Amino acid sequence: MSAPNAAATTDDFEFAALNEARNYREALIKEFGPSLRGDVIEIGAGIGQITGLLRQLPQISRLLSIEPDPAFSTRFRAAHPDADLIEGTIEQAPEGADWDGILSINVLEHIEADEPELARYAAALSVRRGALCLFVPARPELYSPIDKDFGHFRRYTRPELRQKLQSAGFTLERLTYFNCVGYFAWWLNFCLLKKRDFEIAKVRAFDRLIFPIVHTVESTLIRPPFGQSLLAIARASA
Repeated sequence: MSAPNAAATTDDFEFAALNEARNYREALIKEFGPSLRGDVIEIGAGIGQITGLLRQLPQISRLLSIEPDPAFSTRFRAAHPDADLIEGTIEQAPEGADWDGILSINVLEHIEADEPELARYAAALSVRRGALCLFVPARPELYSPIDKDFGHFRRYTRPELRQKLQSAGFTLERLTYFNCVGYFAWWLNFCLLKKRDFEIAKVRAFDRLIFPIVHTVESTLIRPPFGQSLLAIARASA
């Protein structure tokens, strides 16, 4: 199996800019939080930007973070010195352990063989019929030069992700688009203008001024028929 991020040509995945997306991260935890409890694995923890929020959830009794990149792991340990971190992939998780939940945010698209990866998640969750909380980039028409720089093998369609999850042994509980306004922002900046990086000021402005309104509408009024990303919650079969 090729290592995650093997195809990436960028060093830090715009962590400085993404650090400004505070409301965005909190919204993801709000969406996934009710399904994450007990013993949970965080796949692709990066430098720990989501980890701090997960550690605040009282229903998670144990959190194991997994990150394959040595440089990111070093930065993760500096930010969370007392956290449980494995430098590697889910294949390095403790043998014989059963899990209640797996969180994977913007990771699966970095893995060329994504279907075997999903099968590994299903196996880890099968005994307790745990939940996979999955977040991936959506809509192949949005695939742009920055996707290639990040090492993305694909952007997912909704039918494709549904089929891959079901084939891996999951029963879908939710599969929805996320951030419909971000669809247009991504298309303009990275498909039309072909920018190769995020602008910190724009990320901050979008996160503070636009995204809270967008997410309130999407989460309380109507789920959009398209979006920048796909959000899935799936239950492993026994």
